[in-house]
Amino acid sequence: MTVSADILESYRRPRAVLRRKLAAGNAEARALATLMGACLLIFVAQWPALARSAHLDPSIPLDARLGGALMAVVFLVPLFAYGVAAISHLVARAFGGQGSHTGARIALFWSLLAISPLMLLHGLAQGLVGAGPALTILGAIVGLGFLFLWINALIEAERG
Repeated sequence: MTVSADILESYRRPRAVLRRKLAAGNAEARALATLMGACLLIFVAQWPALARSAHLDPSIPLDARLGGALMAVVFLVPLFAYGVAAISHLVARAFGGQGSHTGARIALFWSLLAISPLMLLHGLAQGLVGAGPALTILGAIVGLGFLFLWINALIEAERG
């Protein structure tokens, strides 16, 4: 299936999608590609808010804001994601999980990629509307959606 079809299916059947991802083979290369795709979309999702901030406060130009966001998303998010995946695998192992570190990484990275359409929507709302209750509610929906996807994916990955 295409990535976009897998993302849509992840909202209905996250465990089935992750099962296919785990069975696809070449797991580490796919995990890294998935993480890089997620990071790219997370970076793009920040553009409207950064443009709004640069317009409202021109003391820091847009290119400087974009550069800082790019550094954070391309270098720091992957390091953080690998650490979180390792910790989540160890926690799952303590509760009887039988999966692998690679499976835990794929679960987290796929969840990041699958939630990216909602992150793009959140970034657009942040850029157009700005801070407020609507943005807070949308942020909560994105966060809860991510947790739903990640927990289900991690459960599937740790089945072994």
